[in-house]
Amino acid sequence: MPTTIAMTGAERFLAAAARQPVDSTPVWFMRQAGRCLAGYRELRERYDILTLTRTPELCAQVTLMPVQEFGVDAAVLYADIMLPLFGMGVPFSIDPGVGPIVHEPVRSAAGVEGLQVVDPREATPDLFEAIGLVRRELDGRTAVIGFAGGPFTVASYLIEGRPTKDFARTKAILYGEPALWHRLMETLTEVTVRYLGAQVDAGVQAVQLFDSWMGVLSVDAYRRAVLPYSARILASVGRRGVPSIHFGTVTAHLLEAITEAGGDVISVDWRLPLDQAWARIGAGRGIQGNLEPAALLGSFEVAAAEARDVLHSAAGRPGHIFNLGHGVLPETPSDHLRRLVELVHEETARQ
Repeated sequence: MPTTIAMTGAERFLAAAARQPVDSTPVWFMRQAGRCLAGYRELRERYDILTLTRTPELCAQVTLMPVQEFGVDAAVLYADIMLPLFGMGVPFSIDPGVGPIVHEPVRSAAGVEGLQVVDPREATPDLFEAIGLVRRELDGRTAVIGFAGGPFTVASYLIEGRPTKDFARTKAILYGEPALWHRLMETLTEVTVRYLGAQVDAGVQAVQLFDSWMGVLSVDAYRRAVLPYSARILASVGRRGVPSIHFGTVTAHLLEAITEAGGDVISVDWRLPLDQAWARIGAGRGIQGNLEPAALLGSFEVAAAEARDVLHSAAGRPGHIFNLGHGVLPETPSDHLRRLVELVHEETARQ
């Protein structure tokens, strides 16, 4: 159904998430507030990542940068999936060259029992203050996306203690100590439900669940050990009346199971053509993606051609949110992102 009414970015994004008509395809980028922006690099020379995320004015400033620089339809909160660990009593740090480092990994029954479940407003009050600042600054023009780490991904960091390629310790507990695994997942699910609920109360208009590493699991393991928990988290968001996006990478084998777990929009990476992914997800869900991030590292003409292929695969169906298949790479020319937003808006404009 075409529409001739010009929309704000927020209206465009939220309509697409609900599979309703839009005036053009909405666009945002994961990691859009990052190292490809000169203003962000300047801040990083003065502050570490956790200071930026935990200082409301700085968090809001970085969150708003891509809206000002690129004209995206949604601002994603500048935060980290590890922030709930503050309330859980788990000491951690973020090494820019490595990623999250958990100083006391959780690998035993005692470790799981020691995890705390507290009011997230007490654990990370600065985050919710930042949401309010962003909402007031955007004044309804651009959507605000909150997020949390998915249960498998956060569990893997807790267990491994740092990023991993084989997830050996994580899978050892999942397969070898299922009772311990499920106790851990119950705790993470409760923490995440509260955390996302507080974000909605603070003003976010949509939520993305980043279960980035769930693709390392088999279909059976995912269904048994992760799906029920993700489903509870996503259902809790739905009950609060905001749309949810379910994200993972290397998940072509899991698409049907991920869709069963929930999410109004399923985010897919570039390894499967968007039209094929959507056919498997089903017409009852929206789809997000799925430009290869590395396509933006060459000439803009190459990126534009790849983006047009994505739009051709989407075929103008209601429910498409244009994004990359994963996050913006640090080496990406920022002007490419600005021009890409313009291209998507212009080439999908409804007359």
